[in-house]
Amino acid sequence: MIETVPAPRTPPAPDMVWIPDGTFTMGSDRHYPEEAPAHRVSVDGFWMDRAPVTNAQFARFVEETGYVTLAEKAPDPRDYPGARPELLYAGSLVFVKPPGPVDLRDIGNWWRFERGADWRHPLGADSTIEGLHDHPVVHVAWCDVEAYARWAGKELPTEAEWERAARGGLEGAAYAWGDELVPGGRHMANTWQGEFPWQNLAEDGFERTSPVGAFPPNGYGLVDMIGNVWEWTADWYRPRHPAEKHGACCVPRNPRGGAADESIDPALPDIPIPRKVLKGGSHLCAPNYCRRYRPAARFPQPIDTSTCHVGFRCVVRPPPG
Repeated sequence: MIETVPAPRTPPAPDMVWIPDGTFTMGSDRHYPEEAPAHRVSVDGFWMDRAPVTNAQFARFVEETGYVTLAEKAPDPRDYPGARPELLYAGSLVFVKPPGPVDLRDIGNWWRFERGADWRHPLGADSTIEGLHDHPVVHVAWCDVEAYARWAGKELPTEAEWERAARGGLEGAAYAWGDELVPGGRHMANTWQGEFPWQNLAEDGFERTSPVGAFPPNGYGLVDMIGNVWEWTADWYRPRHPAEKHGACCVPRNPRGGAADESIDPALPDIPIPRKVLKGGSHLCAPNYCRRYRPAARFPQPIDTSTCHVGFRCVVRPPPG
């Protein structure tokens, strides 16, 4: 059953939705190992952007502040010791569809670091966002989304807040709309149909990003919580959720995940880049490769990395008392 709790007051900014306080089961024991263990958490009520931040909204931020995103700057050689100087150029990761089946163990078969790719040029230097002003902004790194949130007087959601909001009041459902991926044959989110990464049937109407709100809202009235673009959260990544402690007094309230040094992958000691949690999946999530188009799904994203399928939305937390 979907909870229906009225908003306590006028939204603090246009196009924000009230997410009621409550306790829910976060994570999953039935899918990828990093989603486990499923555990009970509580969050206070908060306001969340109805949709991901769009190109039009991000453009207003840039126009007013003169902000330059990380993808528009050449990397500092001091941050990448040993890297060849000729490879340290401004750009971002772009998905490039291969012509046929490839080894799914090598993401280099479909990801390419494109010179000149950034939020204004989502597919590379020769592309534009003309006609995409109502699509989610992409190619934004962690420092970029933090800067936007400060300018807007907002914050980034914690992983628990994000997952609470994405579930829309549906306790225990696999998806944000229920337990069927395509109920009655209706696509509920912008995801990949076909064999990833070479065959995109685009049965949902979109091969890349879609305008925000192109698919039905969830139980709280939020759109695009699943699919379209992954979304940054404020939490540092850990490879598993903490084990649940039993008893009502032990349910954590407003949990925040980890610390920067805990999010560094010990398997990559020469790349000490902390990672944040991404949520929601994207238009590149496919049944044969990445079934992360679910509220419980999560993914580690290095804070110095931007891509063509990662965006964000913001929250406002009421002052205590």
